Amino acid sequence: MICRPPSRYTLSLLLAATAMPLAAQDPAPPPLETVRNFQIVSDRLASSGQIGYDQIPLIAEQGYEVVINLAIADEARNGQEGFLVAQSGLSYVHIPVDWQQPKVGDVRKFLGVMEAYRDQKVYVHCFANMRASAFVYLYRTLSEGVSEEEARATMLAVWDPAEQGQWAKLIEDAKAELSGR
Repeated sequence: MICRPPSRYTLSLLLAATAMPLAAQDPAPPPLETVRNFQIVSDRLASSGQIGYDQIPLIAEQGYEVVINLAIADEARNGQEGFLVAQSGLSYVHIPVDWQQPKVGDVRKFLGVMEAYRDQKVYVHCFANMRASAFVYLYRTLSEGVSEEEARATMLAVWDPAEQGQWAKLIEDAKAELSGR
C-alpha cells in the first residue's frame, strides 16, 4: 500500500477543524483596571469611565451590587447597558448628567441613590470618570464625613474641576445647598 502525503486542501481542512474550538471560545474581557480612570475609592465604592459590555460580569464577580451611570442619556447605549447589568443580577441606576450644565438636582438624586444603597457595594461610572469622580467626591464629603483633603485627592487623581467653570460652580453650589441636609 502506498501512502501519499496529504494535499494542501486536506491539510487546510485538518487545520481548520482543529482550530475551530479555539476560535469558538470568547476571549476574556479586559480587567476593570483597564477601564479609563478606574479607581477603587473604598472597600464598597469604585468609579471609572465607560465600562465595556463584556466587563459587566466582572463588576458582579468583584462583589459590586449596584451600577450607577452618570453619562448622558443615550437610548441604545444605556438600554443595552441597563439590560446587561440587570442580567448579571445587579441593580442599575442612570442619572444623566449634562456635562455643560450639571445641576445640584443631579447631585441630590445621586446622594439619594447612594443613601438607598448605603449598605451595598457600588460602582459609579460615566464617560471618563470626571462626572463620577466629582459626584463621588461630593458624596464622600457631604454624606460620609470623609475629609476634604482625602476626598479631593481621589478626585484630583482623575481631573481638577476648577479647570471647568461649570463644574467648579456645581461643587460650590452643591456644598452650599446640601451640606446641612
